[in-house]
Amino acid sequence: MPITMNGLKTACSQCNLVELCLPFGMSDHELSRLDELVGARRKIKRQHNLYRAGDPFEAIYAIRAGSFKTDVLLEDGREQVTGFQMTGEILGLDGISTEAHSCNAVALEDSEVCVIAYSKLEELSHEVEGLQHQFHKVMSREIVRDHGVMMLLGSMRAEERLAAFLLNMSQRFTARGFSAAEFHLRMTREEIGSYLGLKLETVSRAFSRFQEEQLVAVQQKHIRLLDPAGLKKLIQHQPAMR
Repeated sequence: MPITMNGLKTACSQCNLVELCLPFGMSDHELSRLDELVGARRKIKRQHNLYRAGDPFEAIYAIRAGSFKTDVLLEDGREQVTGFQMTGEILGLDGISTEAHSCNAVALEDSEVCVIAYSKLEELSHEVEGLQHQFHKVMSREIVRDHGVMMLLGSMRAEERLAAFLLNMSQRFTARGFSAAEFHLRMTREEIGSYLGLKLETVSRAFSRFQEEQLVAVQQKHIRLLDPAGLKKLIQHQPAMR
């Protein structure tokens, strides 16, 4: 259920995610106008859906806390993971073109989002130049990320895909003020495999090899990057340093 109590509403201008989310680069005056859009925050329990494929598109969602996966249901009944989103990123852009969501968004942990009504966002975008510019940047970032995944799946071997995934997660955690070398993955290995186009056993073997090569240390979902340079060399088709 939407959280509508006034005490829970947090202004964009005062939010500590301002440099990661939609308002980045906007003036104080423009931010004050954007505050009008965020009418509610919504809490989503772990494994619960923020929205499902086919749901009417009404809003986009800025992740205030927690993390999500997006997936689609294949014809054979399997779920194909299409992305992982974390604090400060935007969910719901998939519904813009058809006015219905094309995928499911599922919380990987107890999470919270800011609900931004798309009709109001469009209306305000015509009045606030900075908002329109920043929204285009957000959409462009999503397109670039999708292209990156296509290149990942099309040109890399299994271990290279996993190395690229871990380095990408490291960069995203760093941008949020967390350690670049040590972090907790909320998704399962099976979900990582689905995203990277790999079988669960292949992902497990790649993790094992990385540990043997002393590239990473793995304790369940807790990851320590022992040799980020070695992971980068693996992606560049060079043997990892021992």
